[in-house]
Amino acid sequence: MNSGVGTNEACRIVGINYATGYKWRRAAGSRPGPVTQAVSPAPAMPGASAGESSRYLTLADRLVIADLVRLKRSQAEIARELGRPRSTISREIRRNSHPLTGDYRPYAAQDRADARRPRPKTGKIAASPHLRAAVQTLLDDKYSPEQISRRLRRDHPDQPELHVTHETIYQAIYLQARGELRREVASA
Repeated sequence: MNSGVGTNEACRIVGINYATGYKWRRAAGSRPGPVTQAVSPAPAMPGASAGESSRYLTLADRLVIADLVRLKRSQAEIARELGRPRSTISREIRRNSHPLTGDYRPYAAQDRADARRPRPKTGKIAASPHLRAAVQTLLDDKYSPEQISRRLRRDHPDQPELHVTHETIYQAIYLQARGELRREVASA
């Protein structure tokens, strides 16, 4: 790439899949295209926390999307430019464009995306006292989480807010157990 070949051609020469090559370039902080110097991590952009996963679009990605949308580039071209799937770009533009004008505004898009990802989230069982009571009653009756999950679906077919997977029950028991509940889990 230092000699001016694109990512696809460099991947072909090295013998790796082009998607892997784009992932490597993204991880190194470089945009697809000719490289004029050795690849090094890009400086952190505002809104992108250190160590943030490349799974999520960063503010820098959103700025590129906004520029290319303004230049009337297709979603496929934008996706190639960023080394992302076209569906990611399509979803980003659909979810985060201004609701009234339809304009894509990168800083507002970053704010919307950040608001949708608050952590840690309250678990479904902890958020619903009725569901928690039902699960606790069945646990007290020595039902397994798998049995509880099936029983709740059978007993409350028209109430999806009372449907919960066994994995969610295990998380509530083991990961979210505090104080007395943790001691009860340990003794059981």
